Amino acid sequence: MRVVVAEDLFLLRDGLVRTLQDEGYEVVAVDNGPALSRALLAGGAEEADAAVVDVRLPPTFTDEGLQAALEARRRRPGFPVLVLSQYVDSLYAGELLAGGEGGVGYLLKDRVTNTEQFLGGLRTVAAGGTVMDPQVIARMLARNEARGTIGGLTPRERDVLGLMAEGRSNAAVAATLHISESAVAKHTANIFDKLGIAPSAEDNRRVLAVLAYLRR
Repeated sequence: MRVVVAEDLFLLRDGLVRTLQDEGYEVVAVDNGPALSRALLAGGAEEADAAVVDVRLPPTFTDEGLQAALEARRRRPGFPVLVLSQYVDSLYAGELLAGGEGGVGYLLKDRVTNTEQFLGGLRTVAAGGTVMDPQVIARMLARNEARGTIGGLTPRERDVLGLMAEGRSNAAVAATLHISESAVAKHTANIFDKLGIAPSAEDNRRVLAVLAYLRR
């Protein structure tokens, strides 16, 4: 699997590259926006299997990384992108989710120090799933709760919704909340019923539907 890594901080970039190479990935590393655009848009996206991208890259340190990743996904819908950010910004998460396809992730850089969490997130994204940082989900939930859009959910249903949005399976949700998988399934059915979102047999589509609702 070939992964493009875009990160301007040498130590973090080097750490990401080494981690991925140790897992058997082929890595192409870049440190600025123009280089990322060339890697992803000049034929690179057709060759790469996924990208790990810092939102802010030189030369302007605004959102070059995010925009290059979004353009790659416009040219190749579903192209797996795991975005890294120093800060919680639900607008960035919303832009990633706007297309409605899977294969997207948004993690705070603090998370990548946990190797298993980083690699697990990349594997989920590469498989077409969705991974959102818990802090981003918490902010989305708080924002929409303030608007009354999830006011009909019980506290337990909000807990389940937040974990679902992180990309957790029913088994993982059950283990985290110390409840049975059948209870998770029941809560999930209630969530979709209350939000007016038709359940799907595919977990990835289920998470995307929930996140699409949270963007409103």
